[in-house]
Amino acid sequence: MRIKDAVRLTDLKWLNLFNVEFIDSGGTERKWQIATRKQRPKCVTGRYDRPDAVVIVPFHTGLGKIVMIREYRVSLAGDEYGFPAGLVDDGETVEAAARRELQEETGLTATRVLTIGPPVYSSAGMTDESVAMVYVECDGEPSATGNEGIEQIEVILASAVEVGRLCADPGLKFDAKAWLVLTAFARHGRL
Repeated sequence: MRIKDAVRLTDLKWLNLFNVEFIDSGGTERKWQIATRKQRPKCVTGRYDRPDAVVIVPFHTGLGKIVMIREYRVSLAGDEYGFPAGLVDDGETVEAAARRELQEETGLTATRVLTIGPPVYSSAGMTDESVAMVYVECDGEPSATGNEGIEQIEVILASAVEVGRLCADPGLKFDAKAWLVLTAFARHGRL
């Protein structure tokens, strides 16, 4: 398999669609459509070293609870359960992005960074978007004052038992990355 080129199909601010031209393992020329947050897809540039976004897994040390969010998502026409997350700005470190996004989306302050993971991909059949999972300890009082106008976020502080109840509800929609962390937290009671 070999990537030949990519043709941009849209010209939008946050996300664009590309027709990626490639040669398959049998030597046949093919096309695959992908979405990317970059000016050129990573399959063309080869730039996989830096994540596009962060997903913060916060544990409130003062209350001994995991911090989740319930956020309205247009693509789901409803709420999704997950963790605070956001894009890494140009020139910003992954840690700085995680601290900023946690503060903006929850009002909480990261007191200690436990782990910063490598860039990971959750829908490689559709997009080259990657995120770094950042596990932190945090403190403070939840607040929505840092939310932007397009954000409708509710902060949820939950014990392992409470998380288990949420995860057992088939009517709720979960972010895939959060689901993995939350089910492990519900089972083991720790991150």
